[in-house]
Amino acid sequence: MKTNLKALCTGAVLVALATILSFLKLPLPAWSYGGSITLGSMVPIILFALLFGTKWGLIGSIAYSLIQMMLGFYPPPANTVWAFFLVIMLDYVVAFGGLGLADLFRKPFGKLKPALSATLAGAAAVVLRFLCHFASGILIWGVYAPEGTPVWLYSFLYNGGYMAGELIITVVLMLMLTPSVMKLAKK
Repeated sequence: MKTNLKALCTGAVLVALATILSFLKLPLPAWSYGGSITLGSMVPIILFALLFGTKWGLIGSIAYSLIQMMLGFYPPPANTVWAFFLVIMLDYVVAFGGLGLADLFRKPFGKLKPALSATLAGAAAVVLRFLCHFASGILIWGVYAPEGTPVWLYSFLYNGGYMAGELIITVVLMLMLTPSVMKLAKK
């Protein structure tokens, strides 16, 4: 019971922190249909998953995905139930929810130093988020690709444009924060 309460309270604080960080964006031109480079908004969610495991990580990351959807939902270009479902799943629930799998991704890197294995796990979670947005770009948002541009290339460049920045910031912050956070978690 104590562990559940600790996970719930920590999760609430870290989801709130991630939400606040999602508003702190690098001053770059906005992407037309969503996407930006934040000041590490994914890090609190990844750290929560690493501290409390995959089950709690998924609970926290899916809660975060729903908050992100409420704060900035972009209706898909096709007005079908299927398109709305795919946008909700690929651009929000699975994309942000995948951040909660960070602890699962850490296992293959278990023989490395804890800070490095946690950072690589966080990077893998960010790559999973990119893959979800990339698939969504192909399946739904490809209608916005400039004429003559392959849909996959449009999606790769559009989503890769901000997700590369997100990945770099996440990796740097994870390398800086993980040793301290892991020490605190052991106390």
